[in-house]
Amino acid sequence: MSDLLRLATAGSVDDGKSTLVGRLLYDTKSVLADTLDAVHRASADRGLATPDLSLLVDGLRSEREQGITIDVAYRYFATPKRSFVLADTPGHVQYTRNTVTGASTAQLAVLLVDARKGVIEQTRRHAAVLALLGVPRLVLAVNKIDLVDYDEVTFSRIAKEFTAHATALGYTEDSVVEIPVSALAGDNVVEKSANTPWYSGPTLLEHLENVPVEPDPHDAPFRFPVQYVIRPRTAEHLDYRGYAGLVAAGTVKPGDEVVVLPSGRRSTVTKIDTADGELAEAAAGQSVTLLLADDIDISRGDLISVTGNEPTVTDELDATLCWLAEKPLRAGARVLVKHGTRTVQAMVTELRDRFDEQNLSSVDSPASLELNEIGRVALRLAEPVPLDDYSFSRRTGSFLVIDVSDGSTLAAGLVGAPLPLLENGVESCTGGSAATPDNHALVSPGP
Repeated sequence: MSDLLRLATAGSVDDGKSTLVGRLLYDTKSVLADTLDAVHRASADRGLATPDLSLLVDGLRSEREQGITIDVAYRYFATPKRSFVLADTPGHVQYTRNTVTGASTAQLAVLLVDARKGVIEQTRRHAAVLALLGVPRLVLAVNKIDLVDYDEVTFSRIAKEFTAHATALGYTEDSVVEIPVSALAGDNVVEKSANTPWYSGPTLLEHLENVPVEPDPHDAPFRFPVQYVIRPRTAEHLDYRGYAGLVAAGTVKPGDEVVVLPSGRRSTVTKIDTADGELAEAAAGQSVTLLLADDIDISRGDLISVTGNEPTVTDELDATLCWLAEKPLRAGARVLVKHGTRTVQAMVTELRDRFDEQNLSSVDSPASLELNEIGRVALRLAEPVPLDDYSFSRRTGSFLVIDVSDGSTLAAGLVGAPLPLLENGVESCTGGSAATPDNHALVSPGP
């Protein structure tokens, strides 16, 4: 059975992300005949001699009319070697929140650049977001290589510049691969191109098929956010009390001692139920119902953890935020924090620093965090919450910041300081406002 790779695409608008994804689907014969016929008809209506493969991905009417990606488009395809779940994310600055969503579970990201433009502001912004989210591997796809006459010097210059930037964000050189491609013509996407004899590396598909995949953290300490308490109260299940949810990390089996947080009450797992029957063991990514030996008070929002290596229970939170709202964040703001299945009231007590992903520096004590900016903040929670550091567990170290008034998402939050520059304070400077043109561009409209 082939394994699964979760990947995301990112890049600036018009870099050809949707066309690249469409090319992968088309060349791997992952497109249904009627869908392909519809793309051929739509392309012919536009006067195109060849099918516009981006239409295989851009499903919203507004996306097709504007020729851009707005929503995150998820696509599934498979080869004999591996199965893939791909998130095609938007390129516009105002849709960075969708890029965060699409990349949050990715094991690899394909970051596109236009060979004519090279590494630009949005490239650096997306690289910083991917590093912040802990995406372990990057592919730099230098697209439209045909429009620079397949020039090796151009490709090498772009690859060298990006690798230096990615390394500064914490990536190692062996976790970043650069590939010259033409999504429109198909060069080095699925088939090796005769137009780039100077390139000896793999095609994009070859790399995706063979890159090592980091599995779900089955060997990590067990974490289980409770979603629902099941009490049938029927004659057949008179005393049944089960705790339903998704195993976020680790494994669990009957006989394991567990602790319920934040209360700290301990018990032992007696049974693991699913819709398909009882299990001898449950692992990360599985939805199950746990039964415990003791009748203790457990409700939605509680976390069931392995004993001896449980998360920290605290009402003080130091976190890194990717701010996703038009309204800026300032100290003193009252928000909701949604961590796992628990939502609590919180207040932002301090803005500690803001990361400048363009210059790879940080600004101490900024006055605010604006749209798409990344910064480290301190939060005071209304009640204690069990938390893991994001570097320890992506699933239990992340949370959402929500607007109290309308329930909209304000920020993606990560417990701790995942970015090396924020963690180590490299090239830090004081001051509460952006002073350079690059800094100002971070908050300009339109990921």
